[in-house]
Amino acid sequence: MEAISEAKRHIDNAKDFLRNQAKKEDGLYHDKKYVKIAGHTAYTGILVALDELLGEKKKKTRKSVEWYQKELSGLDKKITSDFATAYEILHLAMGYDGAQSAKLAKIGMEEAEKIIGWVENRLTNQTR
Repeated sequence: MEAISEAKRHIDNAKDFLRNQAKKEDGLYHDKKYVKIAGHTAYTGILVALDELLGEKKKKTRKSVEWYQKELSGLDKKITSDFATAYEILHLAMGYDGAQSAKLAKIGMEEAEKIIGWVENRLTNQTR
């Protein structure tokens, strides 16, 4: 379960960027650069975990968000919804827009941890 450890490390790193670099004050992060880095890092952590569960494509091409959503929808509708939320918050709002809301970032990190935990449980159950 090396991929799960790697995914969790991404989340830890993202939280570290927010805690130590993004300069939180009054519920807002003031350094958008580190909010963007944190968002991309956390989203990548989700993808690392999902790739372990869903399998890599034969070609080393990027998978679209739609590919992940389609694959997840066949497994679990709730996690598909969680993934959509994580994508919106971590990848788009934080990663691209540098959304400064600490509340929003907290929700994104919680969704990421939930998805990674879900993947870890499924992988554990597959190996039994």
